[in-house]
Amino acid sequence: MTTKLLLDTDIGSDIDDAVCLAYLLANPACDLLGITTVSGEAEKRAQMASALCKVAGKDIPIFPGREEPLFPGLAWQPKCPQAEALARWPHDENFPRGQAVEFLRQTIRANPGEVVLLTIGPLTNAAALFAADAEIPSLLKGMVLMSGVFTNRLAGVGPLEWNAFLDPGATSIVYRAASANGLKLHRSIGLDVTCQVTLPADEVRRRFQARLLRPVLDFAEVWFQHISQITFHDPLAATTIFDNEICTFERGCVEVEMKSDRLYGMTHWKADANGPHEVALQVNPQRFFDHYFSFFQPAQE
Repeated sequence: MTTKLLLDTDIGSDIDDAVCLAYLLANPACDLLGITTVSGEAEKRAQMASALCKVAGKDIPIFPGREEPLFPGLAWQPKCPQAEALARWPHDENFPRGQAVEFLRQTIRANPGEVVLLTIGPLTNAAALFAADAEIPSLLKGMVLMSGVFTNRLAGVGPLEWNAFLDPGATSIVYRAASANGLKLHRSIGLDVTCQVTLPADEVRRRFQARLLRPVLDFAEVWFQHISQITFHDPLAATTIFDNEICTFERGCVEVEMKSDRLYGMTHWKADANGPHEVALQVNPQRFFDHYFSFFQPAQE
C-alpha cells in the first residue's frame, strides 16, 4: 500500500527540506502527488525540488507558492541561499505561477480521504488553502507538520520554532482548523523532538553517497559554510507517516500565543485524550536513522 502525499516546503533555507524530499522520492510507499514551495524566491525553491525529482527520475508537479506571509510576524526569509548550487544539477526553470493553493485544493478534492498534507515550512500556503476552501481539512486523510515547540525537554531549545514563527497568523489558522473543520489527524513534530536527530558534517559527507543524496550533499555544502551539522527536523516528520514507532505521540490541544497585539508564533500544548492535535513527545533516533538510510544504498547509480 502507498500513501498519497502532498509536500509543502521551503526547500533552500535549512538543508533538512532537501534531505526530506530525497527520502520521499526514494520511499516506494510514498505516492508523491505534488510539491508546493513557500517563502521568498519560491521559484528558485521549485527549481531545487525539480533537480531532486530529475535525479530520482520522477515527473512530479511543482508549484511555487506564496513568497510573503499572510500575517507578517517578527521575521521572514526572503532568499533561497542553497540555490547557488543549482547550476551543477539539471532542473526545470519555469513553473506555473499563482496556482499552488488551487493545485492543493483540486488534488485533495480529487482524492477525498486519501491525501496526507505534509508541511515542512511556514504555514502560509496551508492557511491560504484552508481559508479558500473550508471543507479541505475534512477531506484530508491527515496533516503532518514540522512545527512548534511543545515540551521544552531538550536543553538549548528555545520557545519558538522557525516555521511557526515566520507566519504566526497562518500557524494559528492551521491549528484552529484541526478542531473547527473535522481534520481527522493533525500531527505535529516539534523542535524539542527533532533536535535529537543530528549528524555532523563529516558523517553526512560519508553517508550521503547514494545517487539521490548527491545533489542534497551539494546543497548541504552551502549550509555547512555556516552550520557544521544537519538536524533532521523535516525528515523526522516525514518518516512518522510511514513508521509509527519512530516517535511516540500524545493527543492534546495546541494554542498559538498572542503577544503585544501581534501573533507571536509560540505554541502551547496541553494534554487531552480528546484533543484535536497529536504532538510528538519522544523519538527513537536509531530507529529513525535506520529507517531513513534503508532507502539509500551507496551502490545505487
